[in-house]
Amino acid sequence: MTRALMIQGTGSNVGKSVLVAGLCRAAVRRGLSVAPFKPQNMSNNAAVTIDGGEIGRAQALQARACGLEPVVDMNPVLLKPETETGSQVVVHGKRVATVKARDYAALKPSLMAPVLESFARLKAAHDLVLVEGAGSPAEVNLRGGDIANMGFAVAANTPVVLVGDIDRGGVIAQIVGTQTVISPDDAALVKGFLINKFRGDPSLFDDGYKLIEEKTSWRGFGVLPWFGDAARLPAEDALDLGGVRGDGPVHIACLALSRIANFDDLDPLGLEPGVTLTMVRAGQPVPGDADLVIIPGSKSTRGDLVFLRAQGWDGDLIAHHRRGGRILGICGGYQMLGTVIRDPAGIEGAPGEVAGLGLLDVETEMTPDKRLTRVRAQHLGTGHKFSGYEIHIGRTSGPDEARAFCEVDGRCEGAISADGLIEGSYLHGMFADDAFRAAYLAGIGVETSVLCYDATVDKTLDDLAAHLEAYLDLDGLFSLAR
Repeated sequence: MTRALMIQGTGSNVGKSVLVAGLCRAAVRRGLSVAPFKPQNMSNNAAVTIDGGEIGRAQALQARACGLEPVVDMNPVLLKPETETGSQVVVHGKRVATVKARDYAALKPSLMAPVLESFARLKAAHDLVLVEGAGSPAEVNLRGGDIANMGFAVAANTPVVLVGDIDRGGVIAQIVGTQTVISPDDAALVKGFLINKFRGDPSLFDDGYKLIEEKTSWRGFGVLPWFGDAARLPAEDALDLGGVRGDGPVHIACLALSRIANFDDLDPLGLEPGVTLTMVRAGQPVPGDADLVIIPGSKSTRGDLVFLRAQGWDGDLIAHHRRGGRILGICGGYQMLGTVIRDPAGIEGAPGEVAGLGLLDVETEMTPDKRLTRVRAQHLGTGHKFSGYEIHIGRTSGPDEARAFCEVDGRCEGAISADGLIEGSYLHGMFADDAFRAAYLAGIGVETSVLCYDATVDKTLDDLAAHLEAYLDLDGLFSLAR
């Protein structure tokens, strides 16, 4: 039988996603056919799969670490928050509902079947399946109907290793406390723990490590020092986006929308040596010296347009444009640049419409069908071709489409203002293409660099796997899988 091992965390953002990516690459380097799996993810950073659905971006990175194309079975349930209290529910890559958090509890029990179906298909096709939990199993108030952590582990009879984050403090209480609050049956499936994100000499934690072993009787699999190059990997959570990345002479600013989506568009830009990339947070002005401002994707375009105006960014953008600055809107950001966004069916909330920023002469109407597709495009300004993907609702049209951003399968896509300073496109992932990125950035004065983005990501995954091999008992970890 195919073996499986589940990595759970003592909380959110303890490093599970990066850790599983590293374990995937380490297993591949040992000659195993391995696949990642996350029963339930909550993220607005999604990837379009080869089988035409969408999954969490972290699982796409983990698939890459395995040398696989991402498929919907790797993340059968994806929750995409649209408001503070409601999320879109995606099952096997397709949207099935939008529900309030309170109502999702009633929906969860029906989702275990598709989760186990996906898990069974991956197990049938690979030597090893590495499973990532979500949040923390210590949230015992959510244990009923759970599909993300111990509920899944019990249903699939999969052993668990618990990850604690020493960087946030209280790691002894994190791990010992988890054992204290979960049920004895759940605790029996936990076969050990490891410590993540240690800064300094790991031997300084020897006493604490032994104390955890004594208090829990769980086996320790090592203390993993901080892996600084994780910043070179696509970010899973918007909270991981640094305020300022790089120190190059050309300044690119990106608006950190409240429902920012598919923000891995920015990752290649943050690695360019000629670029300073600034994430403009709520309450901060758009930098006056920005050469380019990016309005990124959003899971709630109308809501984030209200948010944008509340920060005063609409006035900043107009001033930036008057100074001759450039603006690029991607997906939801493209929709915001137009004159109006109509939502007659209430796809993103109450039916209605909202005035756009009026920087592009286009209009958008929200429609219930979602476009999910990978594309090969040619940028009309530079002539360079690149691969990207579309993942959006809504259709945009208007006079500025006569000056298209690119061409996709013989059709024009996107729009450019008459003065050439305002651009909009639905295409994500364009800056991962080295040749296109270099040509586009040259237009704002960035000197061509030797950055090969894909090679950088793959080398970082190899370095991460070597880091895990050096500090963790991987033989012991992999031997747990059953």
